[in-house]
Amino acid sequence: MRVVFAGTPEVALPSLEAIAASGHELVAVLTRPDAPAGRGRQLVSSPVAQRGEELGVPVLKPEHPRDPAFQDELRALAPDCCAVVAYGALLPQSALDIAPLGWVNLHFSVLPAWRGAAPVQHAILAGDEVTGATTFRIVRELDAGPVFGVMTETIRPRDTAGELLARLAEGGAGLLVATLDGLADGTLDPREQQPDGVTVAPKITVEDARIDWSAPAPAVDRLVRACTPSPGAWSTYDGERLKLGPVSIAGDHDPLPPGGLEVTKHAVHVGTATAPVLLGDVKAFGKNWMPAADWARGLRPRADARLGDG
Repeated sequence: MRVVFAGTPEVALPSLEAIAASGHELVAVLTRPDAPAGRGRQLVSSPVAQRGEELGVPVLKPEHPRDPAFQDELRALAPDCCAVVAYGALLPQSALDIAPLGWVNLHFSVLPAWRGAAPVQHAILAGDEVTGATTFRIVRELDAGPVFGVMTETIRPRDTAGELLARLAEGGAGLLVATLDGLADGTLDPREQQPDGVTVAPKITVEDARIDWSAPAPAVDRLVRACTPSPGAWSTYDGERLKLGPVSIAGDHDPLPPGGLEVTKHAVHVGTATAPVLLGDVKAFGKNWMPAADWARGLRPRADARLGDG
């Protein structure tokens, strides 16, 4: 089967590799245009674009998939199916109609749960114990198309969004190829999503990642893990922003007021609405990541010092 692969970030690479190694013919890669990156803000091609070039297949980078010139190019490639993993642009119906077997998306949740841009982060935020990945046919409504296949994955107690997404990307690559296999031989029939159980997962913004120390410790823990590595959980100290890596709940520690700091030689505890949390690594403005105790060593905080003070 002739396949065009659409994707942009690193999380899409396992699926691209799996399709390239499968019995299907990878005829092109579709990705977002080059974007500024680094201190010099030079234009850099996406991870998927770079790998597509290494594989020796055409790499398409339209400003928008509605562009007529792009759609003409896609028709000329005559794909039977287009596979999508984190492409990053809305696909118009005119593009969806080009591939006879449609566009198959790999989404990192068990649909209809967590439709949207940040399913892994929201699953962690909600305290879900299990998530997964789903392949489905793309339709105009967001992540609402009929489902081809599902895999599940346990959310571990210390999982960050980055760690969980990496596992889902690897496992989902096999699911995507199996879906393409079933479409090619005509053995796979999609099933409509149930209207019950729909939840949405909008993008997590930087402001969403600010820690509310008046929340219970488990909620603080989940927020930090859900925002690791991006956009990065944060609070403030003495009016300056402080990024936080994953924390630990110190259930046997004496209570502290929300945001209240307790600094010892080897540890920094912060109060929440319930038990304090033990900080891991932190990143102060203009500094590198470091253990919280190293950051706090030179602070000599006042007795009433707290995080979230500005």
